Amino acid sequence: MQVSEIQLFQILKEKVGEEQAKTLTEYIEKQFDLKKDVLATKQDISEIKSDLKADINSLKIEIANVRNELKLEIADLRTELKTDIANSRSDIIKWMFLFLFGQLAAIYAIVEFILKK
Repeated sequence: MQVSEIQLFQILKEKVGEEQAKTLTEYIEKQFDLKKDVLATKQDISEIKSDLKADINSLKIEIANVRNELKLEIADLRTELKTDIANSRSDIIKWMFLFLFGQLAAIYAIVEFILKK
């Protein structure tokens, strides 16, 4: 139910008198004029809603792009890690055989030394 300014004045006039009704009506009108610029209309809310939807959509796209970039970086790191592990494995095998031959040579030398005595 919407009450116009004239109807409000008439209602207040009957309850509190003409002078006070006029004062109250003017006060309410001034307060409404002050608040009118601050209050949001349906159009304002609709514009904000569409702006928010656009922002959300752009954020979704940005998140998807970042996700794809991360997947690519993880795949690159995985490949690099596998390569490093393979290189380390070959280095370990090389050193293992080197120490094995070194130990065999040392054992052979000790056995030769013991047998010569």
